[in-house]
Amino acid sequence: MDLKDRVALVTGAGSGIGKACALKMAAEGARVIAHAHKEQETKATVDEIGRGGGVAFGITADLRDDKGYQAALEKGIGHFGALDVVVANAGINGVWAPIDELQPDEWDNTLDTNLRGTYLTLHYTVPHLKRKGRGSIIIISSINGTRVFSHGGASAYSTTKGGLLALGQMTALELAKHKIRVNVICPGKIESEIGENTRARSSEEASEPADYPGGKIPLTDGQAGTGEDIAEMVSFLASDRAKFITGTPVWIDGGESLLVG
Repeated sequence: MDLKDRVALVTGAGSGIGKACALKMAAEGARVIAHAHKEQETKATVDEIGRGGGVAFGITADLRDDKGYQAALEKGIGHFGALDVVVANAGINGVWAPIDELQPDEWDNTLDTNLRGTYLTLHYTVPHLKRKGRGSIIIISSINGTRVFSHGGASAYSTTKGGLLALGQMTALELAKHKIRVNVICPGKIESEIGENTRARSSEEASEPADYPGGKIPLTDGQAGTGEDIAEMVSFLASDRAKFITGTPVWIDGGESLLVG
């Protein structure tokens, strides 16, 4: 129960990595503010935490709606009266297409959700962490845009994920004086529903073939990781066990991003 009595916000907690993180931190004793884009997903996560003996409060909001998102965050933080941990996980794959085919609105939607949405999460929550005098922020990025650049058409997505790593390291230094730690997790292939919001269009035209040894994920002979694999690290980084760790990217991919084509 390393997170007992801590209040943890998890964005994108309705499915996949976010849901796994919310469940894990609740099991570790945290009171969880579970955010999702759809009300039924928010409720499902809160209900599952409750059935497991944990405590959670759900908020539903679109990260692209400044005022609506801010109001939802304040409602969640106000419910528990504090905030200790922020897991900025919400994001989309968006449209993957060659740069000359990718439309401005498609580019904007991916950046607004992934990069600007994470900025807003930090912008609205950091004042609460400063008042508390300590805190832990964990940003979920990706191996794409940080170590891997071979996925054709993923320019918008990879730009956001590379930007999230930079954002995490910049704010880690900025917030250190306030005893707020910021770390970045870069998952590889994870079993989740994020593929459902991916639209690929002529992405093969933008690809450069890469020949890998047998099994693209060396540690598991190609098998994808799970949200629970990410949640274990999130729980660790949120706890005092990681009290001297900040500004650090952690790649969780079974060695996938170490392969050289």
